[in-house]
Amino acid sequence: MSSYHTFKAELNWRLNPEDSTKNSSRISRNHQVSITGKEVLGVSAAKSFKGDASLHNPEDLLLSALTSCHMMSYLYVCAQHQIEVLSYSDNSEGHLEVEGTGKGSFKSVDLNPVVTIKNAQNLALAKELHTKANELCFIANSCNFPIHHNAKIVLG
Repeated sequence: MSSYHTFKAELNWRLNPEDSTKNSSRISRNHQVSITGKEVLGVSAAKSFKGDASLHNPEDLLLSALTSCHMMSYLYVCAQHQIEVLSYSDNSEGHLEVEGTGKGSFKSVDLNPVVTIKNAQNLALAKELHTKANELCFIANSCNFPIHHNAKIVLG
């Protein structure tokens, strides 16, 4: 039996009157996204797309959502197999290709988790469970590009 969930976000952007006389490429891309009951998130385009480098951008948010969702799915499958995870870190990378027309898409993501577990008997299974976590990850299941898992499992 499946269930259906709805998530909502509110986006607000306003033209700065000082920008209205400028070339459209100079118009601010800064805006706010809010989710009811959560802190407002300042967002812009990536610096390479004329955005504010001090703010998150949609590409950052997609990559962080995928990285975070994979970790939560991984912790879930480890718990199902009684694998005690002591720590989890990841330095993920997303690879975006932009055509001359401006059309672009992510071509792949590399997740590079370093997972510390307690029991040496679980090393092989702990590594294999990244595949199962990817199968369960809501965000990964919503992506149309390959996601590579370069996991390293260590004992703590």
